[in-house]
Amino acid sequence: MNPLSRPNTPSFAAGAISWLFNLATRLVARSLNMPEPMVHTTGVLMLAQVQTFENSVGKTLCPIRLWRQLQNALHRRIGR
Repeated sequence: MNPLSRPNTPSFAAGAISWLFNLATRLVARSLNMPEPMVHTTGVLMLAQVQTFENSVGKTLCPIRLWRQLQNALHRRIGR
């Protein structure tokens, strides 16, 4: 097999992913009748809001933190 005939796999994959992302953005923009930059900006904003929400909930629902709170609650009941 001639090594010159094979495409460079990492760059080919990166190009394919970029092409698919652009295609998806165009399709969403056309279906919503919005300009592409606005669709992209809206997506970035939504990602930031979801990430902020997940981080705040993640701190509250951290298993180690919940375990400590449960232990403290049990020790308070036993200590009464």
